[in-house]
Amino acid sequence: MFIALGLLIGFFAAVPLGPINVYIVSQTLKRDFFHGMMCGLTASLLDAFYCLVSLVGIASVTSALHKYSILLKIGAAVLLTWIGIRLIVHARKDEEFREGQKVVPKSPRPVITVVLLYVSNPTLYIFWLGVAGMVSAHGWLAHSRSRDFIFSVACGLGSLLWYFLLVRYVQKYHHLLKARTFRNIFIALAVFLFILAAYSLVSLVFPSISGKI
Repeated sequence: MFIALGLLIGFFAAVPLGPINVYIVSQTLKRDFFHGMMCGLTASLLDAFYCLVSLVGIASVTSALHKYSILLKIGAAVLLTWIGIRLIVHARKDEEFREGQKVVPKSPRPVITVVLLYVSNPTLYIFWLGVAGMVSAHGWLAHSRSRDFIFSVACGLGSLLWYFLLVRYVQKYHHLLKARTFRNIFIALAVFLFILAAYSLVSLVFPSISGKI
Protein backbone atom coordinates (compact mmCIF):
# COMPACT_ATOMS: atom_id res chain seq x y z
CA MET A 1 0.00 0.00 0.00
CA PHE A 2 2.65 2.55 1.04
CA ILE A 3 4.76 1.65 -2.02
CA ALA A 4 1.88 2.45 -4.38
CA LEU A 5 1.30 5.67 -2.46
CA GLY A 6 4.96 6.61 -2.89
CA LEU A 7 4.81 5.96 -6.64
CA LEU A 8 1.72 8.14 -7.01
CA ILE A 9 3.13 10.97 -4.91
CA GLY A 10 6.41 10.94 -6.81
CA PHE A 11 4.68 10.89 -10.20
CA PHE A 12 2.22 13.70 -9.55
CA ALA A 13 4.81 15.78 -7.68
CA ALA A 14 6.93 15.87 -10.85
CA VAL A 15 4.08 16.80 -13.21
CA PRO A 16 3.51 20.52 -12.45
CA LEU A 17 5.32 22.97 -14.73
CA GLY A 18 8.36 24.34 -12.93
CA PRO A 19 12.11 24.95 -13.35
CA ILE A 20 12.98 21.25 -13.41
CA ASN A 21 10.47 20.31 -16.13
CA VAL A 22 11.41 23.41 -18.14
CA TYR A 23 15.09 22.56 -17.95
CA ILE A 24 14.57 18.90 -18.84
CA VAL A 25 12.50 19.86 -21.90
CA SER A 26 15.13 22.39 -23.00
CA GLN A 27 17.95 19.84 -22.65
CA THR A 28 16.00 17.25 -24.61
CA LEU A 29 15.36 19.75 -27.40
CA LYS A 30 18.81 21.26 -27.71
CA ARG A 31 20.82 18.15 -26.83
CA ASP A 32 19.18 14.71 -27.01
CA PHE A 33 17.22 11.98 -25.21
CA PHE A 34 20.26 10.90 -23.20
CA HIS A 35 20.85 14.30 -21.63
CA GLY A 36 17.13 14.80 -20.99
CA MET A 37 16.93 11.47 -19.17
CA MET A 38 20.10 12.14 -17.21
CA CYS A 39 18.42 15.30 -15.93
CA GLY A 40 15.28 13.34 -15.12
CA LEU A 41 17.24 10.58 -13.34
CA THR A 42 19.12 13.17 -11.29
CA ALA A 43 15.86 14.88 -10.33
CA SER A 44 14.34 11.54 -9.32
CA LEU A 45 17.32 10.60 -7.15
CA LEU A 46 17.12 13.98 -5.45
CA ASP A 47 13.38 13.52 -4.89
CA ALA A 48 14.07 10.20 -3.16
CA PHE A 49 16.89 11.75 -1.11
CA TYR A 50 14.82 14.76 -0.04
CA CYS A 51 11.94 12.51 0.92
CA LEU A 52 14.16 10.26 3.03
CA VAL A 53 15.88 13.17 4.77
CA SER A 54 12.50 14.73 5.52
CA LEU A 55 11.17 11.48 6.99
CA VAL A 56 14.24 10.91 9.15
CA GLY A 57 14.66 14.42 10.54
CA ILE A 58 11.71 16.77 10.00
CA ALA A 59 12.66 19.16 12.83
CA SER A 60 16.31 19.64 11.84
CA VAL A 61 15.48 20.10 8.15
CA THR A 62 12.83 22.69 8.95
CA SER A 63 15.29 24.64 11.12
CA ALA A 64 17.98 24.64 8.42
CA LEU A 65 15.47 25.69 5.75
CA HIS A 66 14.36 28.68 7.80
CA LYS A 67 17.93 29.73 8.59
CA TYR A 68 19.13 29.80 4.98
CA SER A 69 15.88 30.66 3.18
CA ILE A 70 17.07 34.13 2.07
CA LEU A 71 20.28 32.81 0.53
CA LEU A 72 18.40 29.95 -1.13
CA LYS A 73 15.88 32.32 -2.73
CA ILE A 74 18.59 34.67 -4.01
CA GLY A 75 20.55 31.73 -5.37
CA ALA A 76 17.44 30.36 -7.08
CA ALA A 77 16.73 33.73 -8.72
CA VAL A 78 20.29 34.02 -10.04
CA LEU A 79 20.34 30.44 -11.32
CA LEU A 80 16.94 30.70 -13.04
CA THR A 81 17.93 33.99 -14.68
CA TRP A 82 21.19 32.48 -15.92
CA ILE A 83 19.39 29.47 -17.43
CA GLY A 84 16.82 31.78 -19.05
CA ILE A 85 19.55 33.88 -20.65
CA ARG A 86 21.23 30.72 -21.93
CA LEU A 87 17.96 29.58 -23.50
CA ILE A 88 17.51 32.91 -25.29
CA VAL A 89 21.08 32.84 -26.58
CA HIS A 90 20.57 29.30 -27.78
CA ALA A 91 17.29 30.24 -29.46
CA ARG A 92 19.12 32.73 -31.66
CA LYS A 93 21.43 30.10 -33.13
CA ASP A 94 19.33 28.96 -36.08
CA GLU A 95 21.75 26.32 -37.24
CA GLU A 96 21.49 24.41 -33.96
CA PHE A 97 17.80 23.78 -34.56
CA ARG A 98 18.16 22.26 -38.00
CA GLU A 99 17.51 18.55 -38.01
CA GLY A 100 20.44 16.27 -38.64
CA GLN A 101 23.14 18.93 -38.28
CA LYS A 102 24.12 18.53 -34.65
CA VAL A 103 26.42 16.05 -32.96
CA VAL A 104 25.98 16.40 -29.23
CA PRO A 105 28.95 15.45 -27.03
CA LYS A 106 28.18 13.93 -23.65
CA SER A 107 28.34 16.53 -20.89
CA PRO A 108 27.80 16.49 -17.11
CA ARG A 109 26.65 20.13 -17.12
CA PRO A 110 22.89 19.37 -17.32
CA VAL A 111 23.15 17.08 -14.28
CA ILE A 112 25.07 19.70 -12.31
CA THR A 113 22.46 22.33 -13.20
CA VAL A 114 19.61 20.10 -11.97
CA VAL A 115 21.43 19.64 -8.66
CA LEU A 116 21.86 23.41 -8.33
CA LEU A 117 18.17 23.95 -9.16
CA TYR A 118 17.17 21.56 -6.39
CA VAL A 119 19.54 22.94 -3.78
CA SER A 120 18.45 26.54 -4.43
CA ASN A 121 14.69 25.85 -4.46
CA PRO A 122 13.14 26.08 -0.95
CA THR A 123 9.76 24.99 -2.34
CA LEU A 124 11.08 21.46 -2.88
CA TYR A 125 12.21 21.21 0.73
CA ILE A 126 8.81 22.41 1.91
CA PHE A 127 6.95 19.97 -0.35
CA TRP A 128 8.84 16.91 0.87
CA LEU A 129 8.54 18.06 4.47
CA GLY A 130 4.80 18.22 3.88
CA VAL A 131 4.79 14.70 2.45
CA ALA A 132 6.84 13.44 5.41
CA GLY A 133 4.48 15.10 7.84
CA MET A 134 1.44 13.63 6.13
CA VAL A 135 2.62 10.01 6.03
CA SER A 136 4.02 10.26 9.57
CA ALA A 137 0.82 11.77 10.98
CA HIS A 138 -1.27 8.98 9.49
CA GLY A 139 1.14 6.27 10.62
CA TRP A 140 1.44 4.85 7.09
CA LEU A 141 5.12 3.96 7.55
CA ALA A 142 4.81 2.61 11.12
CA HIS A 143 7.98 4.45 12.27
CA SER A 144 10.16 1.98 10.39
CA ARG A 145 13.46 3.12 8.84
CA SER A 146 13.28 0.38 6.23
CA ARG A 147 9.80 1.55 5.22
CA ASP A 148 11.04 5.14 5.13
CA PHE A 149 13.73 4.07 2.67
CA ILE A 150 11.39 1.99 0.49
CA PHE A 151 8.79 4.77 0.43
CA SER A 152 11.43 7.31 -0.60
CA VAL A 153 12.68 5.04 -3.40
CA ALA A 154 9.07 4.59 -4.58
CA CYS A 155 8.66 8.39 -4.72
CA GLY A 156 11.83 8.62 -6.80
CA LEU A 157 10.64 5.90 -9.18
CA GLY A 158 7.29 7.67 -9.57
CA SER A 159 8.95 10.92 -10.58
CA LEU A 160 11.34 9.04 -12.89
CA LEU A 161 8.34 7.56 -14.71
CA TRP A 162 6.98 11.05 -15.38
CA TYR A 163 10.34 12.35 -16.60
CA PHE A 164 10.76 9.36 -18.91
CA LEU A 165 7.32 9.97 -20.44
CA LEU A 166 8.08 13.69 -20.80
CA VAL A 167 11.50 13.23 -22.41
CA ARG A 168 10.23 10.43 -24.67
CA TYR A 169 7.35 12.58 -25.90
CA VAL A 170 9.55 15.63 -26.57
CA GLN A 171 12.22 13.53 -28.27
CA LYS A 172 9.71 11.64 -30.41
CA TYR A 173 7.80 14.64 -31.75
CA HIS A 174 10.41 17.43 -31.82
CA HIS A 175 11.20 16.72 -35.50
CA LEU A 176 7.69 17.87 -36.41
CA LEU A 177 8.56 21.39 -35.28
CA LYS A 178 10.11 24.03 -37.50
CA ALA A 179 13.17 26.09 -36.55
CA ARG A 180 11.04 29.14 -35.78
CA THR A 181 8.82 27.07 -33.48
CA PHE A 182 11.91 25.85 -31.64
CA ARG A 183 13.06 29.43 -31.09
CA ASN A 184 9.63 30.45 -29.80
CA ILE A 185 9.57 27.48 -27.39
CA PHE A 186 12.96 28.37 -25.95
CA ILE A 187 12.04 32.03 -25.58
CA ALA A 188 8.75 31.08 -23.86
CA LEU A 189 10.62 28.76 -21.49
CA ALA A 190 13.12 31.53 -20.73
CA VAL A 191 10.34 34.04 -19.97
CA PHE A 192 8.75 31.52 -17.60
CA LEU A 193 12.07 31.10 -15.77
CA PHE A 194 12.44 34.89 -15.51
CA ILE A 195 8.99 35.06 -13.91
CA LEU A 196 9.96 32.38 -11.38
CA ALA A 197 13.20 34.25 -10.62
CA ALA A 198 11.26 37.49 -10.09
CA TYR A 199 8.81 35.67 -7.81
CA SER A 200 11.70 34.32 -5.75
CA LEU A 201 13.08 37.83 -5.22
CA VAL A 202 9.69 39.45 -4.58
CA SER A 203 8.96 36.83 -1.90
CA LEU A 204 11.95 38.18 0.04
CA VAL A 205 10.27 41.58 0.29
CA PHE A 206 6.74 40.22 0.72
CA PRO A 207 7.10 36.81 2.47
CA SER A 208 3.34 36.43 2.73
CA ILE A 209 2.99 35.73 -1.01
CA SER A 210 4.91 32.47 -0.65
CA GLY A 211 1.97 30.87 1.09
CA LYS A 212 -0.57 32.08 -1.44
CA ILE A 213 0.79 30.40 -4.57
